[in-house]
Amino acid sequence: MSGLGPSLPSRSGAAPLPSERHREALVAGSAIQPIIKDVGEIYSRLLDHRPVIQGEIRYFIKEFEEKRGLRELRVLENLKSTIFETNELVLPKCEQVMHSSLNETFKKLQAANSMIQRVQEREHEARKLREDKLLAREEKRVGHWEEFMKEQQNKQAEVDEEHRKAREHLKEQYSEMEKELAKYVSF
Repeated sequence: MSGLGPSLPSRSGAAPLPSERHREALVAGSAIQPIIKDVGEIYSRLLDHRPVIQGEIRYFIKEFEEKRGLRELRVLENLKSTIFETNELVLPKCEQVMHSSLNETFKKLQAANSMIQRVQEREHEARKLREDKLLAREEKRVGHWEEFMKEQQNKQAEVDEEHRKAREHLKEQYSEMEKELAKYVSF
């Protein structure tokens, strides 16, 4: 039997005869025909994109060849002439102006650089002068300080000496006073 559908039992219950098989195939084939037709339509609608693509291609050709004509070609020719003009006329002028401007700018930069170097040299000399003056003042201060400290030490020594003498003098005076007091007290 064919695998197209359920087989119909024969009248006698025995295997179907060849004519019955043929009839069953016809019945099964006629039932499958609409299904095959539906599957074909579904396939063409969902999976076969050729008609849609062909329509888009026709629209594209119509849009670019018929409606626009040679407009893109004219635009490209204009672009080509503009680029040629730019390359042949504008770029050389720009290069010439750029080189002359760069030469002027380079000269100005060199002059500015030399002025800056002179200013830096002057500043360096002034800084060195200030440092030398500060160093001389510092040396003077150190000398004054040392002299001041020597004077202080001398004065301290003098004060210490005076203090020692005064103490000895007072000691002597007190010892004399004690001696005199001892004279008066012993009576």
